[in-house]
Amino acid sequence: MARVNRFEIDLGLGQRMAEAARRTASDSGALVSVAIVDAGGHLLVFERMDGAEIAGPVLARDKAFTAVAHRVATNELTDLVQPGAELAGMNSADGGRYIAFGGGLPLWDTDRVVGGVGVSGGTCEQDVAAATAALAIFSAARTP
Repeated sequence: MARVNRFEIDLGLGQRMAEAARRTASDSGALVSVAIVDAGGHLLVFERMDGAEIAGPVLARDKAFTAVAHRVATNELTDLVQPGAELAGMNSADGGRYIAFGGGLPLWDTDRVVGGVGVSGGTCEQDVAAATAALAIFSAARTP
């Protein structure tokens, strides 16, 4: 059986992604924490801007974890976790680790999620923009 080469995130790529997220956040006036995780939701890179909120480190990591675990942007889960909705209560599962608001994005390699990015500290719009900047670096790196 032939071995299939799969794209993986390494430390250098994760650092470039975090830098792009920080730059975008800074340009918008936000002070954020950025987390890059692998396919298992394990932390690869973490950065916290000077002066960023104290909750940001936990929320950034958990946004990245949620994006990997559910293979969806965290802001797409917001309506699904409301009382009576399909995933009601999900955000309180696993000690409240699942996040259902903007700033977490899964990183896809064709048909599988190979990691995630989470950004926290700005508005949801700022966090999503910063995470999207990190995603752009990821996408450029995996394009042959």
